Amino acid sequence: MTAASAARLTAAAPGVVARGLGRAYGDAAIGRDRTLAPAGLDRLQGFDPDTGLLRAEAAVSLDDILTTFVPRGFFPPVVPGTRFVTVGGMIASDVHGKNQHNDGTFGEHVEAFTLALPDGRTVRCARDQNTDLFHATIGGMGLTGTILDASFRLRRVDTGWIRQTTSVANNLSDAIGLLSRTSGATYTVAWIDVLARGAALGRSLILEGGHAARDELGPRQAPFPPARAGRVSVPFDMPSGLLNAKTVSAFNALYYRKGALRAGQTSLVPWDSYFFPLDGIARWNRIYGPRGFVQHQCVIPEERAEAVLSIILERLSQTGTGSFLAVLKRLRAGTGLMSFPMDGLTLALDIPVSERGLALLAEIDGLVSEAGGRLYLAKDACQSRETFEAGYPNIAAFHEVRRDAGALGHMSSKQSERLGL
Repeated sequence: MTAASAARLTAAAPGVVARGLGRAYGDAAIGRDRTLAPAGLDRLQGFDPDTGLLRAEAAVSLDDILTTFVPRGFFPPVVPGTRFVTVGGMIASDVHGKNQHNDGTFGEHVEAFTLALPDGRTVRCARDQNTDLFHATIGGMGLTGTILDASFRLRRVDTGWIRQTTSVANNLSDAIGLLSRTSGATYTVAWIDVLARGAALGRSLILEGGHAARDELGPRQAPFPPARAGRVSVPFDMPSGLLNAKTVSAFNALYYRKGALRAGQTSLVPWDSYFFPLDGIARWNRIYGPRGFVQHQCVIPEERAEAVLSIILERLSQTGTGSFLAVLKRLRAGTGLMSFPMDGLTLALDIPVSERGLALLAEIDGLVSEAGGRLYLAKDACQSRETFEAGYPNIAAFHEVRRDAGALGHMSSKQSERLGL
């Protein structure tokens, strides 16, 4: 596929949205009527090693960027939890990572992109050119047009190793305090035990990290370790009920104790396993059984975060609806018109699909909405239109940009139809 053919297909029929590598957890990348997979737009178009400026087509994967540029001493400014996403998908979802509290979202590092509009035109969007379209496309879930290519800057790094220090938080209040005290670190994230109870509610491991310098390596340590060559694969769907309160609680307790043994210690971790631990396990979703799971990520304003998160964790613990992949992070406000982050704390959960689990998620949605928070559209599978509208104050402005671009009603996904977006 070429940029010209992608533009023609975008204009050919309404009810279309582009799909990258399909890592959105819900229905965001499924077109209302048609789905455009611009797989051929996967070329690196130019790189300036003096400035770190990279220009790449929209279907270039983050994996390709990492394997090409990490050995050359460059790293993307922001990465999400998987390397199997595309440049276009990272812009459309305005992805964030463990450094969002300092460096913002991926969209904040994008300098320009080319967008195919529903009328067949292609336009360049930047902070000083087609600015309304630029800010609406970042975090706009592919609903303004089809991204064809983009330019953004890579950061220079001395090595491919991450210096990681582990701290222990005995409860949620300690975890929030530690996230604040470690905010000067380049990368900070907390793994949180969502099934802990009582005085241990919200106990966590806080992992802070930064890119290691050459002089921190051992004499025989290669400065740029390669990505893992092979991946362990889950061969079949695990039996339903394997992940229950007892098994998840036992895993969480073991993981917490193991992490506590490393408290205060600093170690060097290869970039691949530090940023993308689940990428080493192919088809890891099969662990949740044939019914699968729902990923849920919310952000709650700072002033309400601890109180609301305490209620959420208590409900998870009471129902035994556990997630061994729960993550707590601090965020700052995003800059895209529909960007997810706001000043506050974000909690990401994996919930096995069941009537009880879905009912609990609806309850959590209500708590988040009442607190003035919102849900991440790239991980949304079942929020209500009311929850969505309460959390995103710029919907009317987003509709106006879409209308001016001819995209309203033309660029459309199953998610946008569900949410009235």
